[in-house]
Amino acid sequence: MLWDTRKDRNEVAAPAATLNEDGQIYPTKALRKFLGSLTSREAPVLMDLGPVVGSNITFFGERLGCKILVEDLYSELDRHSRQGGTPFAEKITSRLLKHAPSSIDGILCWNFFDYLDLPAAQVLAASLTRMLRPDGAVLGFFTTVTAVDAAFSKYVIVDEGTVKQRAYTSGSRKRTPLQNRDIIRMFEGLKVAESFLLKTNVREFLFRKPVPEALDDF
Repeated sequence: MLWDTRKDRNEVAAPAATLNEDGQIYPTKALRKFLGSLTSREAPVLMDLGPVVGSNITFFGERLGCKILVEDLYSELDRHSRQGGTPFAEKITSRLLKHAPSSIDGILCWNFFDYLDLPAAQVLAASLTRMLRPDGAVLGFFTTVTAVDAAFSKYVIVDEGTVKQRAYTSGSRKRTPLQNRDIIRMFEGLKVAESFLLKTNVREFLFRKPVPEALDDF
């Protein structure tokens, strides 16, 4: 799904997820950095791997005047876990995330990588790297402790320094933490711009795609 927040700011609140339920509030340091990396771009294109949250679309629209693509890979993985079939890594390459190379300015992964096995995580990271424009940014949250039966959650932005997690699907997964070196290797081709280890046992990464150096004239 695509929203152009430059034109439809009065309409984006309609598809909002259910925001009346209780949720856990968490601090974030990388979200502000992510926003800052995109403020100088005219009409940037953002991709959100989570579900539609109307208030988040409004938040980014007011600050960036951007277009937002919502992929909701959480629902895709939840459906895949119940139905089985083709490995999820193959679905990523054959059916999901088929956007053109260098077409996205910013990507919000939230904590989606926590629910993937390493092969699927590697394929997803490579796909995101391919789609990211030079000097674009990827924001991801990675747990540093093993959590059993951790249900999918949606992230609701409270402000630039705070997010709220609310239950999204009934499915649950055992989350095995990825090592920092594995995370960095997955995003080969990107540079770590920021990395924060929070007291909530979450490591926040902000990756940037280098701008190719101009060729010297001969």
